[in-house]
Amino acid sequence: QVQLVESGGGSVQPGESLRLSCLASGETSSIRWMAFFRAVPEKSREGVASIHMGGQGTFYIDSGKGRFTISIDNTKNTMFLEMDNLQTEDTGMYYCAAAGPFSGRWNDDFNYNDWGQGTQVTVSS
Repeated sequence: QVQLVESGGGSVQPGESLRLSCLASGETSSIRWMAFFRAVPEKSREGVASIHMGGQGTFYIDSGKGRFTISIDNTKNTMFLEMDNLQTEDTGMYYCAAAGPFSGRWNDDFNYNDWGQGTQVTVSS
């Protein structure tokens, strides 16, 4: 089993930046995908960004392309999501997720086995 702990959320104004972190522990050798999902009231949880540990690429929600950057520091078992030029629609609870191999879509949450507790991001003027 993998344990995930997010950090880095907060309250910012539109146009500002935040850097989310996700520290993985436990059976980290089993991880092939890591991702951040976002949850807001009255909407389905949506994938924000994902990264494949074996170099098969990074993936982003359309609204995050050009603004978000996902990366991994393997030496620290930590994933990062740099979010620039934040907008009010980026507000939500951000969850870190990890998965073994799968062949479906990166942003289908049912592909991910392990989840963190979430960190809140609020963008408001």
